[in-house]
Amino acid sequence: MHSLWFCRNPCARASGKSGCNAAMLVRESVMMPTGVYLVIGFIIAATMSLLLTPAVKALAFKIGAVDKPNARKVHTRIMPRLGGLAIYAAFAIGLFALLPFLPDAMLSGYDKRFIAALLSGGTIIVLIGALDDRFELSAKVKLLGQIAAACVVVFGFGIRISLLNIPFGATIEPVAEWLAIPLTILWIVGCTNAINLIDGLDGLAAGVSGIAIATILVMAVIMGSEPVMLLSAPLLGGIIGFLRYNFHPAKIFMGDSGSLFLGFSLATLSMLGFKQVTIVSFVTPLLIIGVPLSDTFFAIVRRVVNKRPIFAPDKGHLHHCLRELGFSHRGTVLIIYGIAAFFGATAIFMSTVVPSSSANWVTFVVIAVLVFILQIGAELIGIVDKSRRPVLNLLARLRMKAGISTRSK
Repeated sequence: MHSLWFCRNPCARASGKSGCNAAMLVRESVMMPTGVYLVIGFIIAATMSLLLTPAVKALAFKIGAVDKPNARKVHTRIMPRLGGLAIYAAFAIGLFALLPFLPDAMLSGYDKRFIAALLSGGTIIVLIGALDDRFELSAKVKLLGQIAAACVVVFGFGIRISLLNIPFGATIEPVAEWLAIPLTILWIVGCTNAINLIDGLDGLAAGVSGIAIATILVMAVIMGSEPVMLLSAPLLGGIIGFLRYNFHPAKIFMGDSGSLFLGFSLATLSMLGFKQVTIVSFVTPLLIIGVPLSDTFFAIVRRVVNKRPIFAPDKGHLHHCLRELGFSHRGTVLIIYGIAAFFGATAIFMSTVVPSSSANWVTFVVIAVLVFILQIGAELIGIVDKSRRPVLNLLARLRMKAGISTRSK
């Protein structure tokens, strides 16, 4: 694990020499533990989010970026969107406020390139989302924008998935470029849309994203990954500040500008944070965003089963099903928060606690158990089809046979 304390810059340490510029002297004078940088970044971003969100709300009403009620939506009054602008701006301000004071040794050339990639691609995503919040772009146009942002990351800055952990394999296998490029683009676009699909209740997408970011931050602290900490802390601060206005009853929605940006950020952060993790790295990012990914998977299956277009909106998502079971708006959101926290805790456990000698077998067992639980839960709430319950019916038949066999003895 890397040390959480930084050494002084050699140039700044040299006495009586004028080779160190003013920026280095500033860094030298404010050298602090990593934790202090994280707290400062978090506080700045959270404060800016609290201050900027009301202004963004007024802007949304002024330009007509509002969400009107319809048969598919839960809210019953016109709501302002564009909340993602406040999250993005707060994150950027918190990050840029820290950069001038960071020691040179903290960020490698790759890390600096990665930050530029996240900000550049994130800007494209936020702009596409903001246009959709105002003009309601078609699904194809939004998808092209997401692909463009992913291509900026991959081709513009050379960021891509380069290593892959093969289950039950002895080593980490390098990924050929012909596979790394489409794999990275698919990962970014998939995660971006996954967060967007769960944005259906007050505070839901923001809270689930915040839990995922907090999970990444905890894992980064445990593993000593300073760049991931630096990016995660202000992003989490921006989300927490926004939740003050977005939790039920919401005063503003994050809109696609927020949900797409958070999905994009989660996708890229997971690539930076765990590209060198050798234990169960193939499943860790999936667990971190397990709630939106599983909801997206069931949505695709549901639409295929019902012979509907994959991108056609419906009211069959997890939050819709829980509401139909009688849970309150706030109760539904808190239940999903709990599920997201469970996935996050499992990801931390798998990556930091499980010994490498048994990682593959533990991973296999955990995945099998999670898949079984997800299937049972999906059938209980009817997230795919309320009339089809193959696993529950199988269990009922087995239980009946076991009962008959016991009575016959």
